[in-house]
This record gives sequence, structure tokens and C-alpha cells, in this order.
Amino acid sequence: MSPGTLDPGDERAIRAQLGRPPRAIHEIGHRCPCGNPDVVTTEPRLADGTPFPTTFYLTCPRAASLIGTLEASGLMREMTERLGTDGELAAGYQRAHDAYLAARADIASATGQEVPEIAGVSAGGMPRRVKCLHVLAGQALAQGRGLNPLGDEVLDAIGPWWEAGPCVAEAP
Repeated sequence: MSPGTLDPGDERAIRAQLGRPPRAIHEIGHRCPCGNPDVVTTEPRLADGTPFPTTFYLTCPRAASLIGTLEASGLMREMTERLGTDGELAAGYQRAHDAYLAARADIASATGQEVPEIAGVSAGGMPRRVKCLHVLAGQALAQGRGLNPLGDEVLDAIGPWWEAGPCVAEAP
């Protein structure tokens, strides 16, 4: 599959996961062990030209719901406080921010979609605070564990969300 195109089955699954048509998909960023996409890598601009900073977009509603529960628990505030007191954690989070920006720059270069409006802005509050756990988990899945320490913590906290089976059934 080339960037910007989706297998029809993936497009149906993502549409069902999101409850709307997918937008600005560059490629599948990660597949859930169930086989469905659970993260899409997006292009830095939507079709209408709007900048879109969320390069790694979590699509699995089951994972998203579990992460929403974590956000409601105050975990983001606690993580942000830890960034101020744990130099090793802050350095890892900075590396995750840099990797996020590099991934977006690679996509922008490949697609001719430079986006100066969001230069230096990654997502999820990186590198100074935590404001969206969904983005951190999406990055940890798409770019691999060991890169974003807080994304890894989110994935550890939600556990194996896929064990109940696919979040959406195969659409005809």
C-alpha cells in the first residue's frame, strides 16, 4: 500500500472505529494484534489546507475509551509534575518530541506539505507537559516502545485492550 491510499478493508474499519470517514491518512501507523488498524499516520495538512499536528492518530475506540478513563483520573497532571522532578523522564520525553517532529517532517517532505504554522509543535503537550494520553499512546504504538516513556506507561496502564476481540467487525 502506498502512502495516502488505504486498503478498502482498512478504510471501512477506520470509518467504523471513528464513526466518520478517515481524513488525511498517510499510512497505517500500527496494527492491533486483532488485525485492525489502531493508529493511523496522518499527513500534516487536511484536504482543506488546515494544519493537522496529530501525526499519530489513535483510532481504536476500545483503547481510546480506556485511555479516556486514565485522563479522567488525573494521570496527566501527575505525569506533568514528574516531568519537573525527574530529569531522565524529561529527557526521554524530549527525545519523543523530537522523534515526533522528525516523523512529521519526513511525511511533509515526501508529500510536499510543509506546515510552518505548526513548526516545533508536536502533540500531547510534548515536551514540557502532558495534555493528551491518546497521542502519547499512538506515538508509542506507531514508533515503537522505548521511545516515549509516558506513552509506554499509558500502554502498560490500559493493558491488552485487544483480548476481547476486534473493536469493529469486518464491514462488507
